[in-house]
Amino acid sequence: MKRGFLILLVISAFVLIAFQFKPVKTVAHTVQGLIETPSLINRDSLTVKTRVMVPEGYQRVSYPKGSFEDYLRNYKLKPFGSKIINYDASEYFWQRGHIGILEVPVPDNGLQQCADALIRIRSEYLWEKNRKDDIGFNFTSGHYCSWIKYAQGYRPKINGNKVTFHKTASKDYSKTNFYKFLNLIFTYSGTLSLDYELKSIQAKDLKIGDMLIKGGSPGHIVMLCDEVINNQGEKLFLIFQGNTPAQSVHLVKNLTDNSISPWYKLEDNAEVSVSNYTFSSAKFVRFK
Repeated sequence: MKRGFLILLVISAFVLIAFQFKPVKTVAHTVQGLIETPSLINRDSLTVKTRVMVPEGYQRVSYPKGSFEDYLRNYKLKPFGSKIINYDASEYFWQRGHIGILEVPVPDNGLQQCADALIRIRSEYLWEKNRKDDIGFNFTSGHYCSWIKYAQGYRPKINGNKVTFHKTASKDYSKTNFYKFLNLIFTYSGTLSLDYELKSIQAKDLKIGDMLIKGGSPGHIVMLCDEVINNQGEKLFLIFQGNTPAQSVHLVKNLTDNSISPWYKLEDNAEVSVSNYTFSSAKFVRFK
């Protein structure tokens, strides 16, 4: 009873704030999105592609089997209704903004936050495809850290913004060591480093695997994981995100347009709201 009252209180507060800053029509869509499960949801499915149906007049954009786009579209989900869990095994306080939880383990060290979760998914794909030479990311300082050098035993020595690498460990190409490497990346990389490092993409060129980013401390980043197109060439996308604190990676609702939720229409420099965060001016980037 108390929990239900608390949820109602949170929704009421959200609605009051929304009415102050949004047109009435947008607020109505937001309230509806908070309460309802989108009509395009298939509750009995366990992948991104099968969880969300295609809107009328659209069809999925085709990508080669084994591509990163195909990998994300077919990513496994937990059963419908699964909750967002924080790294400390507690339930995240906000459970009304998602329609699926990705099968991505959340380490209990608290490091795997929003950018880190996407780095992990990209890195695991490259690992599975035996493209290990391509695994590497810049630290916020701008210094590049590669998996191959780490596996060879090279470790960073960090002094302020100065980073040097020295061979201080034995060679170890194991999967266990790979996740130690990712923890290092999670510690010294983030939205700011990805914003500087990655190529910017215009909305008209977006595809699955591209990301919407706001670099900063804190910033935020989300990834596109499915794509449909209509006869006029208009595209819609599905979005998933990690978060801070580190928590379950989840497929988000579109709370501002319930008519197409959870799909999103994305434009350059537009405001985009994703569950618990609003990008005031959309910027898109792509992994190398």
